[in-house]
Amino acid sequence: MAHRIGGRKLSRKQGPRLALFKNLTVSVLRYERVQTTEAKAKEISGRVEKMITLAKRGDLAARRAVIAEFPNEPLVVTKLFDEIAPKYADRTSGFTRIVHMGQRLGDSAPIVQIELV
Repeated sequence: MAHRIGGRKLSRKQGPRLALFKNLTVSVLRYERVQTTEAKAKEISGRVEKMITLAKRGDLAARRAVIAEFPNEPLVVTKLFDEIAPKYADRTSGFTRIVHMGQRLGDSAPIVQIELV
């Protein structure tokens, strides 16, 4: 039974899958938009929203939690707290948008653009 087990496996083992999610989350926060497949975008959308919500709190514990998530990305952490979080101070959720771009030529995978609203 697969009760209480959520998320997509994306044909990867746990380590590479979590690394993929972290790298995509960092890319969305750094560039504010990324083109990827629909499944990957839907999976990282919640992770990006969680990081922005943490940054909106703005206290030391929230900053340490974000640094623990992205220890090798100090510029992304700074941008998240100084630029992105104040921009969404009036919102409670809904920081990301997924826009359908079409299908990939090689395998017809649905390609989307995930961006910060």
